[in-house]
Amino acid sequence: MIHPSFHAQQTPDKIAYQIAETGEALTFAQLEARSNQVAHGLRKIRIGVGDHIAFLLENRLEMMVLIWAAQRSGIIFTPISRYLKHEEAAFIVQDCGAKAFITSQSYGDLGQEMHDSFSADITCLMMDAVQDGFSSWDELVIDMPTEPVAHQCAGTAMLYSSGTTGRPKGILREQKNTNLDSLSPVLLAVCRDLGGMSDQSVYLSPAPLYHSAPLAAATVAAGLGATTIIMTKFDEEQMLREIEKHKITHVQVVPTMFVRLMKLPETTRNLYDVSSLEAALHVAAPCPVQIKHQMIDWWGPILLEYYAGSEGNGVTAAKSDEWLRNPGTVGRSLYGSVHILDDDGTELPAGEIGNVYFNSGFGFVYHNDTAKTDAAFTKDGWSTLGDIGWLNEDGYLFLTDRRAYTIISGGVNIYPQETEDLLITHPTITDVAVFGVPNEELGEEVKAVVQPADFVKAGPELEAELIAFCRENLSALKCPKSIDFQKELPRTPTGKLMKRHLKDVYWQES
Repeated sequence: MIHPSFHAQQTPDKIAYQIAETGEALTFAQLEARSNQVAHGLRKIRIGVGDHIAFLLENRLEMMVLIWAAQRSGIIFTPISRYLKHEEAAFIVQDCGAKAFITSQSYGDLGQEMHDSFSADITCLMMDAVQDGFSSWDELVIDMPTEPVAHQCAGTAMLYSSGTTGRPKGILREQKNTNLDSLSPVLLAVCRDLGGMSDQSVYLSPAPLYHSAPLAAATVAAGLGATTIIMTKFDEEQMLREIEKHKITHVQVVPTMFVRLMKLPETTRNLYDVSSLEAALHVAAPCPVQIKHQMIDWWGPILLEYYAGSEGNGVTAAKSDEWLRNPGTVGRSLYGSVHILDDDGTELPAGEIGNVYFNSGFGFVYHNDTAKTDAAFTKDGWSTLGDIGWLNEDGYLFLTDRRAYTIISGGVNIYPQETEDLLITHPTITDVAVFGVPNEELGEEVKAVVQPADFVKAGPELEAELIAFCRENLSALKCPKSIDFQKELPRTPTGKLMKRHLKDVYWQES
């Protein structure tokens, strides 16, 4: 059985989850008992099978207990980014139809602002303390039974998009069965079947657990009986320290983490023993080719790249040896097939760029948005995440960018990712965004906004140096006509670039 309850019987004293910074831990037996208590507590406040809850929490053990409680009692749960404004977070709670909202004292001010905009039928609970309008979470669950609730069945997550191209939308995946061991097939395929994760593994989770990939991997790891070490926040040197300390075998990162690791001084990188690593999963965006070559040279051919979305409608993956034969690929499909279609829905041959569609048999809906759901599917049932790419003759997928970020300049499509991947390799640059801005003659022109490693150097000389660097390595069409500088670019804590926050400024000024 693939579920923590099985491991609670087989290895009750083994650590299931541990917080890296504090050492606070939960054994599988404790996870079993406490998740049962929470399941009973949720039933007590009349949260039943098929009902929704939402929570806004820091990376903490109680978050994983709550997730497993919902998973074993048929509840649909929505984790919320703790970096949202209260209006955005409150919108998600109400849009998902949550009957209960749970937060902690750490987010008391934000939680209070959210609560004040809720309707009266949402039960609000707080961990660690109690504020006006909130009941005590700790008092609700502490005396509950430690045995399973009656009629257990699998709940599921309804995650919200990060809003990188528009307002967040709830994503509800199709549940083909409700057995307790029906964990994410996408992450099972990646973690277990390709990555070799097992009950002997030690997994490091350095990202916020409210996001789909970290959440799914942390649940799959416990389902397989692995120990998961949870970092409360990402720090590149701290991650290396945890790998050495806990003899980490598996880790999941996003490409921006690789970039930050490679920006560390070589002497710092060489301080830590990472030889225990067996697989380094990475997701969320294609990794710049040069950065990935550098990571493979450092960590060895253990990088496992995969491409998937919160929609769970398909997955591609490539091990390091496959990627080295096909640099830049995000892999081949693990379920069904991938198709490249033009804007009219006609399938394109290998090598031609178009809209990426999965034919995997996995369905999903965008909550409260039938039009968006319909637009994501073809009449044949193929579905898209809104990305653009191409397939080579061997079926390996290469992504060029999000459809929403394609620059159309003088009638020619320009895909910003290639320019971003080049600029991030420049030694003076920490982060970069490339997008289209208004041009009277061409419609759009290429603009770059960069975050220099040393902001004192920002100015015309660095701008000219970076433009020249682009022109030496790319066709002039893909090179930025101008470059602006910012001290920090807007990224989600999971590494996704909020490019629309930058792009909108230039279009509003036009």
